[in-house]
Amino acid sequence: MISKGHRKHADLARPLNGNFGRNEWAIIGAPCTTIKVLADNIIQALSPKYKCAYADTSHNDDEVLSPGRLASGAILEYTDQLNYQQFNYNALVTPFKQRQLFAEADLVLINGNHQQAKAQVVIIDLNKEASLQKRIEQLTDVQLILLADNVNDIFDFVKEAIPNWQQIPLYALGDTEKIIGFFADKMQQAKPGLNGLVLAGGKSMRMGFDKGAVKWYEKEQRYHMADMLKPLCNEVYISRNSDKQDVDVSYSSITDTFLNLGPYSGILSAFREKPDSAWLVVACDLPLLDTDTLNYLVANRDTSAIATAFHSETSEFPEPLITIWEPKSYPVLLSFLAQGYSCPRKVLINAEPRLLHVPNPGALTNVNTPEDLEKIKKVLHQKIATA
Repeated sequence: MISKGHRKHADLARPLNGNFGRNEWAIIGAPCTTIKVLADNIIQALSPKYKCAYADTSHNDDEVLSPGRLASGAILEYTDQLNYQQFNYNALVTPFKQRQLFAEADLVLINGNHQQAKAQVVIIDLNKEASLQKRIEQLTDVQLILLADNVNDIFDFVKEAIPNWQQIPLYALGDTEKIIGFFADKMQQAKPGLNGLVLAGGKSMRMGFDKGAVKWYEKEQRYHMADMLKPLCNEVYISRNSDKQDVDVSYSSITDTFLNLGPYSGILSAFREKPDSAWLVVACDLPLLDTDTLNYLVANRDTSAIATAFHSETSEFPEPLITIWEPKSYPVLLSFLAQGYSCPRKVLINAEPRLLHVPNPGALTNVNTPEDLEKIKKVLHQKIATA
């Protein structure tokens, strides 16, 4: 027996996904050939900036034998086609698996004659009037209406089903430039908001005392870093390893809910709190990090990439702890953890981040030991003397 106050599942913040991805539109109301041509035009125009995807259903009504090794009983066959990769499945693709497969896509267009999406583009075509009427209940969030050449107005049953139809953009199906502009505007509006996260929950074992508490400037470094992020972010949080770790009440904080994973804990815990935000993550042990470097990172942010990071000239690898992690990185970070990896740098090396050359390489210098601390003190003193 379960008590009334008992919750069977954790109250998690769920990403604003649809059936396939965050930004998805089902194109419905026209012959499938028309839908494919329209999708091709949109994808060709937007793919240089965004990762685009398309979903459809086969029109072959005859029974088709499974291809390749699937016919022998395999559940999956992968073929490297050199200029693209091909996966053939012979297993159930659940809604959860479907979202995983489309997780990297920024924009997903769907043939609405066969599949549904959380938003719709309705084509008013006399040849598909009866078909559209059968699917009228699928019009849950119509954002664009297109008129084919054979009609002059929206069908009455569509007007009845969409009370706000007069406020929805209405274009001719052949006005490709306006249609592409509509999707370009929608994608710009869908740009994830940017939050800041100061990683200050480490144990500082090599230093011997809390690195975030060092006062390189007028206040503790964790607060100094948070202040630097505030002009660039909607909200700024300080990552801490437990509720017992003190944080000034004037600063927001996020407690690690993924334990004993180092910086990985802080990043994952931030996404668990706000999975639809991008996170500008900085470590607290970067006393030479300046506003120009942060401004450069934000100005060159690529929302289509998994992350935007600096290429470290010292290590020759991406620097994961001065990085903008996009929402699409959340499932990737979790998948690496499921495979036994908790290194954010390894994620960047094996993913496709936008890598930048840091304008001031010294800004990436971190302090991990008392020896490092003494070196940086001399650098800062010399800067002050020079100034």
